[in-house]
Amino acid sequence: MTPPRGRRRRPIDAPSVPVRAIKAIVLVVACLLVIIPFVGVISTSIASQSHVTNSGGFVLWPDGIHLDAYRTIFNGGVVLQALLVSFLITIGGTLVSLAGSTMLAYSLSRPGSFGQRPILMIVLFSLLFSPGLIPNYLVVKQFGLLDSLWALILPTAISGFNVIILRSFFMGIPDEVVDAARIDGAGDLRIFWSVVLPLSRAVLAVIGLFYAVGYWNAFFSALLYISDTAKWPLQLVLRTYVINNTELSSGDLGGAAADQLPPQESIQMAILVISLVPILIVYPFLQRHFAKGMLTGAVKG
Repeated sequence: MTPPRGRRRRPIDAPSVPVRAIKAIVLVVACLLVIIPFVGVISTSIASQSHVTNSGGFVLWPDGIHLDAYRTIFNGGVVLQALLVSFLITIGGTLVSLAGSTMLAYSLSRPGSFGQRPILMIVLFSLLFSPGLIPNYLVVKQFGLLDSLWALILPTAISGFNVIILRSFFMGIPDEVVDAARIDGAGDLRIFWSVVLPLSRAVLAVIGLFYAVGYWNAFFSALLYISDTAKWPLQLVLRTYVINNTELSSGDLGGAAADQLPPQESIQMAILVISLVPILIVYPFLQRHFAKGMLTGAVKG
């Protein structure tokens, strides 16, 4: 709207130099508060034994690159075993979750599908109420999943929130595309596999990242359901040996000689770095899909 005649719109004053300087200082301080801990973790993991000891267990800038802590971890032991378990749970769980969520969301997006409204109400109900810790444990125990890696996947295989996002996206696919495929003789499964999924790469990448990060960072389920240390995921090892500050013995690190072990602080920081690296590697490849997938899945429908 144009302002009435005789009245001029008041120009918006640009921030003064002191205000801009204060904003810049606040942003720099906030960035340093985030970056310095990461730099300290990486520096401590690659610093020499003497430097770590003289610095009191936390190094802000290393005296060189020493990979003794990483060599000790990858020589074998509980950390390497936990890393393999985490990769297995993350990859397998993400595939299972994506398959179940996409099929459920697609069936809920098609009008007239069997049990559409009751199942949708169940999915929405799961967003409002959680079953609780004890019922979850009893269900896992009743199905015989205790001390099994399936206990870390099946109870959280399908997220109601992700199903709603996928359903909204599938409802935004033009009906003409589906009808054209159906006229060509394609059935529901063929339409889902050959038409819907190729059009849904962006939202599938985002939902897959959500599931992968959830499986990779999960430790509480393993704490409840897994008693065999050989089946611990990396995050539970991280909690045990880093957060609880439990000392890693030579047996935990593949039988390395106790006098040849790097400082405990270096090993702990190396475990922390290893737990961060996979997600940092995967995220840049999915970043271009992130905004598009989230906005499309959240707005359409």
